[in-house]
This record gives sequence, C-alpha cells and structure tokens, in this order.
Amino acid sequence: MTEDYSDVLGQQHVKRALIIAAAGMHNIMLMGPPGTGKTMLIKRLPGILPTLNEREALEVTKIFSAAGKLKDAGNGLLRARPFRSPHHTISAAGLIGGGGTPKPGEVSLAHRGILFLDELPEFSRNVLEVLRQPLEDGVVTISRARAAFTFPARVMLAASMNPCNCGFLGSGNPQQVCTCSPAKIAAYRAKISGPLLDRIDLQVEVPRPREWERQGHVQSSADMRAEVAAAQAIQAERYKRLPISWNSELSGAALRRYAKLGPASSVILYDILESLGLSMRAHDRIIKLARTIADLAGASDIGSNHIAEAVQYRNLDRQVTALE
Repeated sequence: MTEDYSDVLGQQHVKRALIIAAAGMHNIMLMGPPGTGKTMLIKRLPGILPTLNEREALEVTKIFSAAGKLKDAGNGLLRARPFRSPHHTISAAGLIGGGGTPKPGEVSLAHRGILFLDELPEFSRNVLEVLRQPLEDGVVTISRARAAFTFPARVMLAASMNPCNCGFLGSGNPQQVCTCSPAKIAAYRAKISGPLLDRIDLQVEVPRPREWERQGHVQSSADMRAEVAAAQAIQAERYKRLPISWNSELSGAALRRYAKLGPASSVILYDILESLGLSMRAHDRIIKLARTIADLAGASDIGSNHIAEAVQYRNLDRQVTALE
C-alpha cells in the first residue's frame, strides 16, 4: 500500500513547506521533538514528485549502473526519482563516493531525487561538510593521481533533527520538559555549520500534533502532487531554452532575470537580511524560494507576500539570532 499524506493528521504548515520544496526542488529540514512525524512526512515526499523525464532517467540509470546497483538491466531506464536514506554512521567516502577506482556515493545515487539525512546532528561534522560543494554545484569531483572523476549530484536534501539534545524543547507536553541550557542548545545546533545551514532553503518546525481527529478535508498526496505539477509546468515553460529545470538551480544572470524583485520587495528583503545577519547565499536562496511560492500562486511577479513567506522558513536563522 502506498504511503499517502492523507495519513498525516494536521501539520498543514509542514505540508505547505513540503509542497514548496517539491515544486522547486529546494532543500528542506524539519525540526521538532521525537514522535511529531518528521520522518513520516519526509518519507512521503517522493509521492508528490513527478517521474523522471527521458534525460533524467538516462542520467540516473547510468549512475546506478556505474555503482553496480542496477539489479535488472532488462527493465530499461529507471523512472522513479531516487530516495536515499544513509545511516548516520556513513563515512565521507560513502556519502560522496570514493575507492581506488571511485564509484558514486549516496549523494550521486540520489541524483535528480531526494537525499534524506535523518537526525542530521548525529552525522559526523566532517561528513556533513563534504556536502557543501555538491549542494552548491550539483556535481561531485574526486581526484586521484591519474585522473579526476566527476559524478552528477543534483539532489534535494531533506533532513530532520531534534530541537535540542534531549529533544523536548518546545514539545508542549508537561511530561516532557526540556532540561537543556541555552548553551547546550546552541552547542547542539552548532553541529550543523553556518555554510551548510545556508544551503537549506526551508527550515520548518514540526510541533507535537494536536489534531487527533480528522476535521474537514485532509490534504492527500494527490492534492499536493497537483499543486506541485502546476508549478513545475510553469518552470518547464520558463526554462525551456536553459540547461536548468527548477527554480532552485537559478544563479547569476538567470536569477536576476527570472526572479527579479520589485522596489517594495527589495526593501523588505534587505531589512530582513540586516536584522537576521544572513549571508548573500541565504539572500539568493530566499529569492529562489519566493519565485517558487509565486509560481504556486500563479503569479508572474514576486510580491512582498512571497518574500515574507519565504523568510518564514528560515526558522533556525531566526532562532540563532534570538539566542545571541
């Protein structure tokens, strides 16, 4: 039986964030106490993504073949988007690839799909840091004495984490009171470096569910998939003459052209960046996220409301500023 978002009670704001992430292939992290459904929500994410097109299917099939993971070559090209979920004990070589004759690692096996890192702070910081370049450039380069090997790595990073060491910060349950000091909370979150956090477009809090009974319409995977498909159709038309497919891939001149801000939106974004002390990378990612939000609304221009919503998904940035 296929897992469906109709199984998830409440959490409408998280579903909204997942729709945005899927529509533009943006990196996303869910943060909340144990048992709030973070893993369940992310594992249903492939169900709202489209199947691979011909070019993408060829790329993914070639990677799996190079890694020796193409079990049955007689079935033709792979069509489902990859969903890779490595254990937190994985090495850097296992994540990005390696070996005497380098083979693709998990980040390349997730190419054109989802790389899910559950309980992100449990991964070695050294392992997480090797993700920075693939997340930025969409490729992994492994150098050896005789040659350099390059593997595709255009992925959507989906991650989850607890809000603190004990996991109960903000749980809202009187039986589960957080015992962590502000210093411990800061140290726990510092396991994820600022540069890596900059590359995560949506940082979403997942609170303890309070809607134990179904009330009214419950958003299903089919509902969410329809919204995603409509936004992706807009992007396909916009970028049909460019070597990109998603808003998350915009950069440089293309970003300025296709995600141009009006005067009011620019002022709002500048004020927010100053108050939160965000980097220029975060600035560009907020704009790309706002472009996707505008596409979901069917808007040709990015409005102030789209910028405001995009900034709301920088939860950890706002919390770190508050802790300081």
